[in-house]
Amino acid sequence: MTGKRGSRTPLVAEKRSTPAPKKRKPARPTRRKTAKKPRGFLGMILWPFKWVLILLWRLAWRGSLVVGAIVGLAVLYYASTLPDFEELVDGRTRGSVTLLDARGETFAWRGDQFGGMVTAQTVSPHLRNAIIATEDKRFYNWYHIGVDFYATGAAIIRNQRLHGHPFRGAGGSSITQQTAKLLCFGQPFDPDRWEDEAAYEQDCRSTTLWRKIVEMTYAMAMETRYTKDEILTIYMNRAYLGAGSRGFEAAAQRYFGISAAEVTPPQAAMLAGLLKAPSSFSPTRNLQTAQDRGATVLRLMREAGYLTPQEYAIAQANPATLSAAARRRAGGYFADWVMDSGPNFFTEQTTEDVIIKTTLDPRIQNAAEDALVWVFENKVREGSQAQAAIVVMSADGAVRGMVGGRDLTVAGAFNRATQALRQTGSAFKPFVYGTALELGMTPLDVLVDEPRCWTVPGSGEYCPRNYTNEFQGRVTLTEALQQSLNIPAVALSESVGRENVRTVAENFGIVSDLANGPALALGASESTLLEMTGAYAGILNGGSAVKPYGLVELRLMGDETPLLEAAGGIRERVIQKAAARQLTWMMYQVVEGGSGRRAGVDGWEIAGKTGTTQGARDAWFIGFSGDYVAGVWMGYDDNTPLTGVTGSGLPAEIWHETMRRVLDGLPVTPLPMTVPSQVAQQPQGGTGQGGQGLGYSEEEAGDIIENLLLDLITNGG
Repeated sequence: MTGKRGSRTPLVAEKRSTPAPKKRKPARPTRRKTAKKPRGFLGMILWPFKWVLILLWRLAWRGSLVVGAIVGLAVLYYASTLPDFEELVDGRTRGSVTLLDARGETFAWRGDQFGGMVTAQTVSPHLRNAIIATEDKRFYNWYHIGVDFYATGAAIIRNQRLHGHPFRGAGGSSITQQTAKLLCFGQPFDPDRWEDEAAYEQDCRSTTLWRKIVEMTYAMAMETRYTKDEILTIYMNRAYLGAGSRGFEAAAQRYFGISAAEVTPPQAAMLAGLLKAPSSFSPTRNLQTAQDRGATVLRLMREAGYLTPQEYAIAQANPATLSAAARRRAGGYFADWVMDSGPNFFTEQTTEDVIIKTTLDPRIQNAAEDALVWVFENKVREGSQAQAAIVVMSADGAVRGMVGGRDLTVAGAFNRATQALRQTGSAFKPFVYGTALELGMTPLDVLVDEPRCWTVPGSGEYCPRNYTNEFQGRVTLTEALQQSLNIPAVALSESVGRENVRTVAENFGIVSDLANGPALALGASESTLLEMTGAYAGILNGGSAVKPYGLVELRLMGDETPLLEAAGGIRERVIQKAAARQLTWMMYQVVEGGSGRRAGVDGWEIAGKTGTTQGARDAWFIGFSGDYVAGVWMGYDDNTPLTGVTGSGLPAEIWHETMRRVLDGLPVTPLPMTVPSQVAQQPQGGTGQGGQGLGYSEEEAGDIIENLLLDLITNGG
């Protein structure tokens, strides 16, 4: 530093430096303008859609988020409303009725049968595998969230191609989705909204786009709330499997007589096959169709790896068959009648599971069914539409067998034994003769068979004729009944008092309206076969009325104490025992040598009466042995006249074939009858054991043979 002495040298930097210049931002590289390529014709057309596609994409992903949020909330909502899965196992709105025969064996079911809860762990592994292989082979996969999107999409495409509608045909629904439908998406049955349970289920199964969305959402909620096994358990217990069976336990018992835990691969395949169409594939409806469907399910089980080649071959070679009880399907008409005879709140409309013990004897029921089939196959012209009905009962009115028509496999059908009101014809005549005997007449008192008319107020003259258009002159009461002569029957009815005859018939159980005029004696009134057979039972038991019954006791399943017991049986006396025994002997002559000879059973005393109505629209034979009463009716539902058929023809043959089977092997029981003292010592022949026939002149025998040949020639249904 330099400066003058004594003065402060100023602080000055020896060397100044100029400030560094500020850094400038690098200049932007100038874009080189290039000429735009022309879009071309196609580009010009598509260019406006560029922004549309961009907009759609932005809307799509935002919309997906919104839809996903809505679906998620719906899933959470449905999941919060679902109860414990055990509460969903039995969802029936009505109960079941199990009908037992006289031996305590099950022969019929009505209502919705529920055999008890089964789980995915307690059923046979074969059954669980068959259901999975058939309905949802990806059910247990980790990515299965309740909806099988692949199967659903494939089904929609297939339905559109085959049926022209995406939701008409195969559904492609997973087991969880099917369970959601079975639960009706949580909607309980409301009688104010649906007419009946069938309408409710039909509505729950209907498929629309909105219903499909709800179904998928509910299914995903179920997957959130329940385990796979719990969902499968609900499904196995609620599925309808035909013949009134709800759930696989009920179906296994119904068709095979075993538990669902015991079914074999062929049985499991048949049961799983029912899920597609329970009514169409029901083995009780068509066993071969059910077996064919079962074979398809077995193939699916093999493809899924559930069966080894050896197990598959054995199963295919041994298809499932029905149990003996399911195979018989006997007593359908009888079961319907018993259901109608009990209180409705314990039968048709029951909400409980009910057990009804009945009077049905399966041996007798099978005898009646076999007899009817045999006669129509061997005695009736092919293609005939004629119908027939049979009732067999004990002397106290306990019905042991009933056939209400030629179709033996139906349930809920028109029952001609109990519902058809038909004119009774000459089958009514025993009540006329029973009234006369009660008033003191005897079987050998004489009537006159000759042309005669009666005046009917408001209708003019009533002039009946005999079936043969011939007159026999003087005849006994027994001969008149034996040959079913009309004029003596009317004359006797008018003589003893038409009102007395009406009273006897009504007291014996003919509750239908009875005719007012003289035609009452010839069966101008209508009645049912059950009523008429019950009235004849009163003759067999010695003159006391009976009320036909089939229900022995009714109790709730699991209870030992019956709620109801038999309300039928023997009632008040109608005619004295002596009169009933005399009438029985007279009716015995009808079978021994009169119009009912075709009904005779070798080695047995049989009593009965034929009946043919005016115009041959109805033909009857009702009779009894010492043990059982049986009635047969034959005719057309539309009242078309029968061709060449009378009560002494096909009805008597049906009766004979029925009772021949019923009585086979039983100890012989004589008829409770009294032989008139005048003829007791006369040697008589006949088909019955200890027969006491009347005997005939050559002329009378010739007439009977001629009538029999006429029946044989014209008989044809």
